[in-house]
Amino acid sequence: MTTTHDVTEQVHPMLDIELTARITVIDANGTEVTDQRLPEVVDIIRQRSQRTGQSIVTLATHHREDSFYEPTVWQLSGHKFAESNASPKNAHYSLTYDKWQVLSTDGQLGPILSGHPDSICQQLSDRTGHIVTMTSELPGVYARTYHPTSAELVNDDAGQETAEHDHDQPATAAHEMTEFTDQLLETQLPDNTDHEENPNQVTKNTQASPADSAPRQPGPEAAPASRREARLQRESFLTPTSTEAPASKGVRGLLSSVGIRMNPSAKERAEREDVRAISQHWPGPRTIAVANGKGGAGKTPTTILLSAVFARFGGGTVLAWDNNQTRGTMPWRTEQGPHDSTVLDLLPEADSLLAVGAQSADLAHYLHHQPADRYEVLRSKPSSLADQQRFGADVLDKIHNVASKFFRLIIIDSGNDETDPLWQAMIAQTDQLVVPTSTADDKTEGAALLLEDLAESSPHGEHLADNAVVVVSQAEQLTKSTYRHRVAQRFEPIAREVVEVPFDPAMVSGHLAWDALQPATQRAWIAAGAAVARGL
Repeated sequence: MTTTHDVTEQVHPMLDIELTARITVIDANGTEVTDQRLPEVVDIIRQRSQRTGQSIVTLATHHREDSFYEPTVWQLSGHKFAESNASPKNAHYSLTYDKWQVLSTDGQLGPILSGHPDSICQQLSDRTGHIVTMTSELPGVYARTYHPTSAELVNDDAGQETAEHDHDQPATAAHEMTEFTDQLLETQLPDNTDHEENPNQVTKNTQASPADSAPRQPGPEAAPASRREARLQRESFLTPTSTEAPASKGVRGLLSSVGIRMNPSAKERAEREDVRAISQHWPGPRTIAVANGKGGAGKTPTTILLSAVFARFGGGTVLAWDNNQTRGTMPWRTEQGPHDSTVLDLLPEADSLLAVGAQSADLAHYLHHQPADRYEVLRSKPSSLADQQRFGADVLDKIHNVASKFFRLIIIDSGNDETDPLWQAMIAQTDQLVVPTSTADDKTEGAALLLEDLAESSPHGEHLADNAVVVVSQAEQLTKSTYRHRVAQRFEPIAREVVEVPFDPAMVSGHLAWDALQPATQRAWIAAGAAVARGL
């Protein structure tokens, strides 16, 4: 006599997986950085926060509104994300995840999987018949467990999506998942499955049927209903790829130069990101004003070196304009062209230069080209008395119209009199304010007072002050860098970004040339240029 028992419980084997994804970091200005490795992303944010003091991180809005993610806000502390009570609206960086992959126990990445990570994990559970435990090191993605759904919802042989979780997957996702689960079962399952007898496990049948032992064939994909539908569903033959250039600096760069390809370090990636920000071209001209009411604060070196940075790395036309009526020093810090023309010579020709037939080459009579650093200089005349070159706002507007016609970037070095109509007309034309200062107390106080007064002057002045970039230069070799750091930190609450420039003998006197600067100084000016670019 044979007795048949109904099976009421099935104990599923376990499968542990770790999910990872491509990470895109977006800062408050919309600048994006993408990396496949969380430690590299942490390094990028950490280096930026050291310069700007901005370290609050959250998930992108569409992730925070998705129940799969924990809508947490973090503050980067060292190399770790610590939960913060800050509002997501005040976050300095947002994280977006896409292109999900399973990370195997030996560190190998599986293929990129389509669809939502919740659907990916549920499909793995359905197609393997295992209870899947998912973990991830990604911020906001916490451990979850997935159980196989009922047989009515899964059709493994046909390679179809589950009815509950796969409604948003493309037609190719089922075939993609089938191939991946086959690979996963072959490579990972033996290490994650308990092969010892479990006395509490009840099974329907201990012998495999011929259908179970036969190799599973991937099911056919749903055929399009018409050629028109096929054309609409067609995948492009052109697959967009982004290949990162090998390291070019340090030991990694040395190894790459001899044929051992090395990825760039976090520092080199951060520098490349800054160069990319500088290299952008914006629709229409942009005007940058360099201002501080105290003389000797570094306005002229800042104007010259920002012009060099944007011309060298961004290309196009860049003008450094000496808008100083009281013996500006730009003529003494830059190279002279084959003439001695100044703004006094340009002014009578402004109307003809604004005419329809005027060409950019006509400006060569009045500008001084810098051959190595590739920008142009419009000089004042330091040998003339101030009353001989004192203009009103209408004159500045006319010269600015000429400059805007022929240059994409206009960087203006200003005088020290903030009540001068020429100074105020410059502010009215400004898109981005840069406030340079040394570590001297009177220079730093002058910079702070400028920001305060400008913020109270008008809505445009308030916008410039709120968005200002402060450049703190170490003018004296004997000044300790720790004091420079303290000065920079005191400006952080009242400016958008603060950049520190170390002492460099090449900046003290004489002509200023990019190639004469020390590497650390060049890196600091690249950071300053990127900070300015993020405001344009």
